[in-house]
Amino acid sequence: MWLFEKKYSISGSGLLKGWTDWHSHILPGVDDGIKTMEDSLKVLEYYEKAGVEDVWCTPHVMADTPNEPKNLRIQFEKLQAAYSGPLRLHLGAENMIDKLFEQRLADNDLLSLPNNCLLVETSYLYPPLNLWEMLDEIRSKGYWPVLAHPERYVYMGPDDYQRLMRRDVQLQLNLPSLSGLYGREARNKAFWLLKKGYYQRSGSDLHRLQPIIDAFDKKSVNSEIVKALEEVVWR
Repeated sequence: MWLFEKKYSISGSGLLKGWTDWHSHILPGVDDGIKTMEDSLKVLEYYEKAGVEDVWCTPHVMADTPNEPKNLRIQFEKLQAAYSGPLRLHLGAENMIDKLFEQRLADNDLLSLPNNCLLVETSYLYPPLNLWEMLDEIRSKGYWPVLAHPERYVYMGPDDYQRLMRRDVQLQLNLPSLSGLYGREARNKAFWLLKKGYYQRSGSDLHRLQPIIDAFDKKSVNSEIVKALEEVVWR
C-alpha cells in the first residue's frame, strides 16, 4: 500500500531525464507562446537542468494564427543559432483542424513530426463538424494524426477515446494535466486515459515557463501514476 501512497513531483520522479517534449510553444514571437528569444533560452536552460533531451517546437497554425512553414523555419533557425546547449531542437506545428488546415493538407504545406505524424487539435468546447472525416483524410494523405491534449476536450468521453484508438489516432498527453494545471476534469480524464494505456506521446504545451515549473516541481502525483507514465514519456 505504501508504494501507491508515496508522492512525487514530476521532475523529482526522474521522468524528465531523457524526455522528449513533443509539444511546446517555445519558438519565440510566432504565436501566443514565448515572446522573446531571451525567454526561450530560459526555458531551454530549465530543460537542461531537468535532464530533457529533445524538444519539439510546435507553434500554432490556425485561421487566426496562419503561420506559414517557410516563416517558421526562419524563426527556428534563429533559435538554433542563439542556443548552444546540448538539447536537440526540432520544428513541427500544432495544427487546428479548420478550413486553413484543410487547405494546407490539400497543398501538402505542413510541418510534421517524425514518420509523417501530424500534431492536430480542435476547440476545447466543440468538435469540428467533420472531425472524423478529417482524421480519415489525414490518413489518406499519407500522414498519421496525433491528437494534442485529448484530456482537455470537454466534449469527449470514453466512447470518443475508444473510437480514436480504433482509428489508430495517437494521443498526446499534456504532462501538466496530471498536476491539475487545467483543472480537475482534465486531470481526471488524464488519469483515466493514462491507466487505460491510450497515450503514445507526452508534451508540456509550454506557453510560459512559470506555470510549467509549478506543475513539474511543486505539484505531486502518486507512484502509481509515475509507473504508468514511464510507458509514455520515454518513447
